[in-house]
Amino acid sequence: MSFTSINPTTGAMVATYSAHSQAEIEEILAHSATAFAEWRRTSVADRALLMTRAAEILESEVPVVAELMTSEMGKTFAAAKGEVGKCAMTMRYYAEHAARFLATENVSTTASDSGIRYEPLGGVLAIMPWNFPLWQAVRFAAPTLMAGNVGLLKHAENVPGVALYLEGLFRRSGFPRGVFSNLFLEIKDVESVIADSRVAAVTLTGSERAGRSVAALAGRALKKSVMELGGSDAFIVAGSADMEHTVPLAVTARVQNNGQSCIASKRFIVVRERADEFLEKFTAAMSAVVVGDPLSPATVVGPLVSAAQRDLLHAQVSDALAKGARALCGGAPLDGPGFFYPPTVLVDVPADSRAGSEELFGPVAVIHVVEDLAEAVVLANDTPWGLGASIWATDSAEVDYAVGALEAGMVFANAVVASTPELPFGGVKNSGYGRELAAQGIHEFTNAKTFFIA
Repeated sequence: MSFTSINPTTGAMVATYSAHSQAEIEEILAHSATAFAEWRRTSVADRALLMTRAAEILESEVPVVAELMTSEMGKTFAAAKGEVGKCAMTMRYYAEHAARFLATENVSTTASDSGIRYEPLGGVLAIMPWNFPLWQAVRFAAPTLMAGNVGLLKHAENVPGVALYLEGLFRRSGFPRGVFSNLFLEIKDVESVIADSRVAAVTLTGSERAGRSVAALAGRALKKSVMELGGSDAFIVAGSADMEHTVPLAVTARVQNNGQSCIASKRFIVVRERADEFLEKFTAAMSAVVVGDPLSPATVVGPLVSAAQRDLLHAQVSDALAKGARALCGGAPLDGPGFFYPPTVLVDVPADSRAGSEELFGPVAVIHVVEDLAEAVVLANDTPWGLGASIWATDSAEVDYAVGALEAGMVFANAVVASTPELPFGGVKNSGYGRELAAQGIHEFTNAKTFFIA
């Protein structure tokens, strides 16, 4: 098996790397274990110096890393540069706040001294996806390394360049060998690595199917796991929504990252009194989105990551159209080289169609019209997923009702759902379990050790 990146804009191969052999995997795991023995004793202050240095180097190389991401998975150059900046910011955030998050908590009991210490677990295996190739990995690495753990990255097969870049970044920043390691790991070798005693925990960002498989392996090995899985986020337009504010951000919420984001809004649920206005303005705005070369400053939507992803998305759309749905714009792949699919708006989508029941990983919006906000929330919750959701309303009572009633790990009001290091990130139901980012994220891979001194 090889790890090969294909440029989605042209279909040409960028680079290819061989999977690590059993001997190479053993060497990487051995270095990781040796590094952990020292790294866990390194002060948080010293870890922070290295993490800050990594952020500085990353910031100095923004265009280089951004172009690498664009060439490997097709995100626009502008979006890629934003992703790099967000990674550097998150590194700085944990460098600054880790000491507070990891500080011993004293708890008053009958003991003379008692409380909670947060101690590292060991090697953490991260199985990461291609859609935010740098951010997903840094979102794991920054808190995990600052907690005193060591990281093992099994990245997606189509973004090997980003995986190697990140490993090199940490080494160039002064992190000891083995503190963060890239593993070109074949699927058949994942089980044995999870079971290895030098791996203490596993985290995965990916599909529901991958999450079920990896969670089962972690459970069999009695290893802690965090699963950040798929979503079909609802974007609820309430009666009091400000359309001038809502419509442009509705487009952003659907087409960000070429529509390939777990927290992208995918189901747009509009109360009937605002439906005609929203549909007209939203369809016009989606039709006007510029699709093209992701390196062009004018481009808003670039190609999908692969021919397979484009064909899957079109099969989902075609199934809905065959069952009675209508496409107000888009609805078919673009001709020519590359894996392009235009922004698409679907209405009258049957619940039993693929577009009505599956996650759509591309710039396709499904519109539902309901009678009122209560019905909108019921429909929003009628899904196996519960990652994020958003409510668009100027009436505070409508906002408060939706925030309390929506079954999701994150609810945003009048803003696009996003991840930020200050707040925990994660979902409920089939969207997974555990949290990344904030204090909750750094605590996931620590031993919350109780101490009681009589």
